[in-house]
Amino acid sequence: MSLAMQTKINLSEMSADRAQPQRSAVTPPIRLTRSERMRLGTIGLIGFIGIWSLLSLTGLVPRQFLPAPHEVLIRFIELLGTPFAGATLVEHLASSFMRFAYGFLLAAMIGIPLGLLMGWYRWLDDVITPIFDMLRFIAPIAWVPFAALWFGTGIGGPIMIIFAGAFPPCLINAYRGARFVNRNVIEAAQMLGTSNLRIVTEVLLPASIPSIVAGLRVSAGLAWQSLIGAELIVASAGVGFMMVQAQAGVATATVMTCMLAIGLVGLLIDVALRQIETAIRRRHGQS
Repeated sequence: MSLAMQTKINLSEMSADRAQPQRSAVTPPIRLTRSERMRLGTIGLIGFIGIWSLLSLTGLVPRQFLPAPHEVLIRFIELLGTPFAGATLVEHLASSFMRFAYGFLLAAMIGIPLGLLMGWYRWLDDVITPIFDMLRFIAPIAWVPFAALWFGTGIGGPIMIIFAGAFPPCLINAYRGARFVNRNVIEAAQMLGTSNLRIVTEVLLPASIPSIVAGLRVSAGLAWQSLIGAELIVASAGVGFMMVQAQAGVATATVMTCMLAIGLVGLLIDVALRQIETAIRRRHGQS
């Protein structure tokens, strides 16, 4: 056999080997128990606090600009009973939460029904989608000048900014939930002579609940973030306003206390909505 023929055979065998699908052993993801996840989370938290303490206590960052963790904790406890910027920390949080509740509920009350109607009526989808797709990319904080002009430092300004942040996820998830409802269920309802309004309220809405609740969780997070941004500029009370007053006096421990309070409240809101989402998904047979 000639060398050229032998080389051609070898090349053919190599091509055939490459053409065969290669089977790779796929390692299944490791599922951690709840206690293991909590242990890892605790390790991460301790590491974060350790680095923070190191930077502050060693003077790598001046303590005027980065107070130690125990100083922030002491200030947190003090502000629970000592007024700052006209109110205690609890009172400022209550003011912020009230604005959050108004803006979030308004976004849900408008966004969810509108999303369901857009998912059912094609003409409504065609009318609203171009305007919505343009407006939803405008950051909520960009509405601050209008909020200040229209509402001043009253409650209307923050509510408007919260609504701008919370509205898109409510509408989008309700719309997607309605669009992915089983067509057989809809056709069965139509065969029974069900009106369009009843199809929306009794077919689309129940089937879209898991998607809607997932959207509410995202919406709540954006609403809380938008609120704090609004209060930094157009508010005379609340945690954001408290931070501005503390920053003006270079009270860094107070600023970080407000940040800690914001994070804790946001975490509680997310945990509550996560529990609701999990319960609803289990009820609908989803993992």
